[in-house]
Amino acid sequence: MLSRVADAIYWVGRYLERAENVARFVDVNLNLMLDLAHTATEQWKPLVQTSGDAEAFAKRYGEATQENVIHFLTFDAGNPNSILSCVTAARDNARSVREIISSEMWEQTNTWFHMVRDAAGGNEALGALNEFYVRVKMASHLFNGIADSTMSHGEAAHFLRLGRMLERADKTTRILDVKYFILLPEVAEVGSAFDSIQWSALLKSASANEMYRKRYGQLTPAKIVRFLLLDREFPRAVRYCVLEAESCLRAISGSAAGSYRNAAEQRLGRIAAELNYAQIEEVIAAGLHEYLDNLELVLNSASAAVFDTFFSLRPIQVSDSTHANGNA
Repeated sequence: MLSRVADAIYWVGRYLERAENVARFVDVNLNLMLDLAHTATEQWKPLVQTSGDAEAFAKRYGEATQENVIHFLTFDAGNPNSILSCVTAARDNARSVREIISSEMWEQTNTWFHMVRDAAGGNEALGALNEFYVRVKMASHLFNGIADSTMSHGEAAHFLRLGRMLERADKTTRILDVKYFILLPEVAEVGSAFDSIQWSALLKSASANEMYRKRYGQLTPAKIVRFLLLDREFPRAVRYCVLEAESCLRAISGSAAGSYRNAAEQRLGRIAAELNYAQIEEVIAAGLHEYLDNLELVLNSASAAVFDTFFSLRPIQVSDSTHANGNA
């Protein structure tokens, strides 16, 4: 497969997953504000922190009000991580590989783009934001279902899923990090009703509330962290995403389990091994923020290795014989 094609499909997966995650963050926060009206102002800044664009936001908007944050994360074409920008970029990439993906996948991407663009151009979405974010999430689920049902499960599909899994793993670590250090700065509030509402909101932002309740029942910070970080069956847990991404790489390269053929496989293999044997008590005792911060760094390193291995343009190697022929 051409590097250009693999790159485009990989980024279709990443951008659409990113758009869905942003929609989920904002939607859950809107619901949280209904319960915590007295702290409404303080609860919007962490969403910008989650996206990793706090500096760009501060320069352009200043105060993190509800209106500013929602516009920045949802409809701001100047923010490369807004829903509008992500869906636009995904559509551009999908258009460039229409001969590889199914027509149904292209139609869904195109429909999704027009829905978001029309909402950005009018005021109707602002009057029904919850409904808008639900539509974004459902559009993502529909795309994933269509891709799974209509695209051959070959190399292109593995690149699409690889992008989706790496993006999802990164976003789950950011969700956990925001809660642990930003949403609850006062130790006295640990275990309070306010604390429980925030942990519940965190689970909802990862669409994990129901599955967590079925597994553990009562909300316990350590168990929530274990579920979102180390569970190997829940599809938004970091460990699950890393294992799936590693599986996609092996399917692409054909390397056997326990071995690697490129830097991307090596780095993802290390992350998977660390998560396979991690103990949540040791993670929390050593500092959850530090652990998550390092995890985000190694995930970024693995993403860079994927680019270097499969997508980057390599210089043309000029052999001595070619020089000799050219000089002849």
